[in-house]
Amino acid sequence: MQLTRFTDLGLRAMMLLAAGDADDQRVTTRQIAASAGASENHIAKAISRLVELGLVQARRGRIGGLSLTDTGKEVSIGWLVRELEGDREVIECGGQSPCPLIAGCRLRRALADAKAAFYAELDRYTVADLARSPALQLISLTPLERTDR
Repeated sequence: MQLTRFTDLGLRAMMLLAAGDADDQRVTTRQIAASAGASENHIAKAISRLVELGLVQARRGRIGGLSLTDTGKEVSIGWLVRELEGDREVIECGGQSPCPLIAGCRLRRALADAKAAFYAELDRYTVADLARSPALQLISLTPLERTDR
């Protein structure tokens, strides 16, 4: 199973926000984009979804920035991935060109069980777990150059 780029960026943003919270840093979309190796536009879309889910707080203005909410710190990774990915099948058996083996196929059930096990394992971890030391030392925000000089 491969996660979408959107989910990947959402998870990276959450981990970088946790690292910023640990350092009491003001975190911006631009910093997350630079640290995650992604465009600001893609990060902004992921952050927007995380704000909708109540996991991230966004403050505008000169002293604005992004931070994790209490819910965001303790949410399970499994729940977060489910919300970002949507509840899609691992394999599409129907649709415009349905699989001719669908009537007697056991693969669909096996894949559904594997997906459930995948999410059950991710449910064991929170964002705070992933950003705890020693991992915290490796998760760092890229400092931005000042342009207001």
